[in-house]
Amino acid sequence: MNPSIRIGIVADYNPKNTYHVATEQSVAHASKTLGLHAESMWVDTDKLDGDDAEARLAGFNGIWLGTSSPYRSMDGALFAVRFARERGVPFVGT
Repeated sequence: MNPSIRIGIVADYNPKNTYHVATEQSVAHASKTLGLHAESMWVDTDKLDGDDAEARLAGFNGIWLGTSSPYRSMDGALFAVRFARERGVPFVGT
């Protein structure tokens, strides 16, 4: 069985945004290339404003802060950055 990882993509998903589509495709490509099962899940920035923000991010093996500027919630985007930094969760921002 191939290893499995979950990537939380923090951004305000828009299927018409070519960068968002490319982000999803890159996770799928890396999964195939590296021989592991990588699952990505979008987390809208405004969903990280509430009391359940930590729980929303806790199940991810890595966090990717995607393109969406301006974000619906800059506080939510910064929460994701802080969450990853303080917990040693792998993080990338684009």
